Parts: sequence; C-alpha cells; structure tokens
Amino acid sequence: MKTKHWTIIASAVLLLIIAAGSMFIVREGEYKVVLRFGEAIRTEKSPGLNFKLPFIENTTSLPKYQMTFESNPGQILTKDKKPIIVDNYTIWRIVDPEKFIKTVHNVSGGTQRIDEAVYNSVRRKLSEVEYDGIISENTARGNINDEITKDVVGALTRDDYGIEIVDVRIKRTDLPEGNKQSVYNRMISDRQSIAARYLSEGDEESRKMTSKADRTASELMSQAQADAKKIVAEGEKEAAIIYNKAYGKDPQFYNLYRTLESYIVTMKNEPVIMMPIDSPYAKVLLGQQP
Repeated sequence: MKTKHWTIIASAVLLLIIAAGSMFIVREGEYKVVLRFGEAIRTEKSPGLNFKLPFIENTTSLPKYQMTFESNPGQILTKDKKPIIVDNYTIWRIVDPEKFIKTVHNVSGGTQRIDEAVYNSVRRKLSEVEYDGIISENTARGNINDEITKDVVGALTRDDYGIEIVDVRIKRTDLPEGNKQSVYNRMISDRQSIAARYLSEGDEESRKMTSKADRTASELMSQAQADAKKIVAEGEKEAAIIYNKAYGKDPQFYNLYRTLESYIVTMKNEPVIMMPIDSPYAKVLLGQQP
C-alpha cells in the first residue's frame, strides 16, 4: 500500500514535469522560436500560452520590435583623399525569425552582419564624394544616407538573413585630431576670402548706386533750373504785356507812377540829391505839375 502511494506521487510529479516542459509563454514584443534538436521548426508570434514536445523541443526568444545598432566610429578616405571619422547608426528589425536563427543564430550575430554591410557601403559611397559635400547637411548628406540605406538593404536581402533594414544614418563626421587644425585654418582662409569678395562686390555696387543717384540728381537740378528760367521768362513777358497795356491806357499816370516808385528807391537811405529845381523830377517831388 505504501509502495503504491509513492508510485502515485512519483507519477504526479512526472506528469507535472512533463506538463511544465511542454508549455511556454509568448510575451508582447517578442518572437518564440521552437527548436527541435537545435533546428528552428516554427515561430510563435502572438502573445499567449503555447505548447511544445517536452525534452525534444526547446525555445529561444527574439525581439519583435525595431532596434537601433550604433556602429563603432571608423576612419574613411573621401574622394579628395581626406581622412574622416564616421559614426553612424542603423534601425533594423527581425522579420523572419527562423531564417534569422539558421543564418546568424542570435542578435549579436545579426548586428555583426549589419556592421559589415554598413561599413562596406559607407566606405564605398563616401569615397565617391568630396569632404565639403559630406559635411554639408542640406545637400549631399541626405542623398548619401538614402543611397547607403538602399545599398545595405540590397546586401542583406541578397544574403537573406531574415533582417529588415529600416534606415541607415550618418550621425557624425569628424576629422582625425592631427588634421583638424590645418583644415580649420584653410576653412578660416576660405571664409575670409569669401568675406573680402562680398565686401568688394558691395563697395562696387555702392559706387554704382552713388554714381547713378548723383547723375539723376544733376539731371533733376538741370531740368529744374531750366524750368525755373522758363517760368521767370514767361512771367517777365506777361508783366511786360501788362505794363504795356497799362501804359497805353494812360501814359501820363503811368509816368507818374513810375516816378513815385523811383522816389521810394532813391530816398530809401535818405541821400543828398542835387538837381535843378525846375526839373520835372523835382517838380513832382515838390507837388508841382511837371
């Protein structure tokens, strides 16, 4: 009876071990790859409880989400033979877990393949571009990133690792320490040359504008003086006509008026005038008829 009791207990424990060994849980954000004698036979992608053959099959986990791999900085020669330090990163994910397990085995093996493909592509692409084009953020850099991404996608798709490359980006380009000062000095010299050219062009433009303004002002002044002379001449002509008309109507009054006007001018500063008392000019002054 006692032996039977222990047999039941042993059987129950064995069943629990078998049951525990046949179940596994898939969590959110992961793949569970079922291996039989080390070979991937299927992949469970949905979260929840799943089963496998105990003792014969086991499982391994792989990330389902996007991952970022940062390559170690490496030195590369540009088209104009300038050595630069390039630091880049890759966004990737696993899309075929079974193929991934068969070819690269684990995440570390996958990032190693990515690193090799990215380095080869970056070295090849940057060797076709001059340094100034690489450091220009708004021109060649964007095109280079797109070309490198396309190149790496093609390489890893061809080798069929079960990996999808989302994006490859150059994070930083820098000069080796020994080359920085000479390049900085050249850049300063280039910027000074550009500044001098801009100043020279500005001075030339200023001279042109000043000359044009002076010429325009001179033309306006000449035209204004000519117009003024014309107006004065027309005014004098009109005055002469009016004087002639007035003189024609009453010549005696006109002579008297002009004589009185001359008195105003002549006597302005109280001068001493010597004239015959019987002259017409003196008679008018004395209130006599000339």
